[in-house]
Amino acid sequence: MNERTETRGQKAAAFAARVAVALVFVINVQCAVLYVVHPEAYVAGFELPGEEGVIAVRGLGVAFLMWNATYPAVIANPQRFRALYVMVLVQQVIGVVGESWIRLTLPANHAALAATINRFITFDAAGLILMTATFIILKRMSRSKKEDR
Repeated sequence: MNERTETRGQKAAAFAARVAVALVFVINVQCAVLYVVHPEAYVAGFELPGEEGVIAVRGLGVAFLMWNATYPAVIANPQRFRALYVMVLVQQVIGVVGESWIRLTLPANHAALAATINRFITFDAAGLILMTATFIILKRMSRSKKEDR
């Protein structure tokens, strides 16, 4: 088999990886843009009052955009940028673990903040599962391609 020839399964695995990473990327960027453009709509969920809250939420939006800078290359070619794909997964693990730790240490009298953090944990855990599953499938398909040679 020619090295440039991909099997149907390998193409499907790469497509699934692109879709998984793109889905998480689009939702993350949409959230980031809303935080940057309309932070006042989200300050209550973070229990942050006034202008300081607006600035903090806007800053969180900028951080989200920075976090997602690695995704486009993976979406473009998950096989070629496998190391970057691993970095995306590591970032996602850091998010889930960090958010979970924050949630576990949050005092009981912060219902709005707890609900916001719970949404982050749920989304980031789902994204981690989806992207990890497609990464594993892609890796297995690449390994089978090498074994076929």
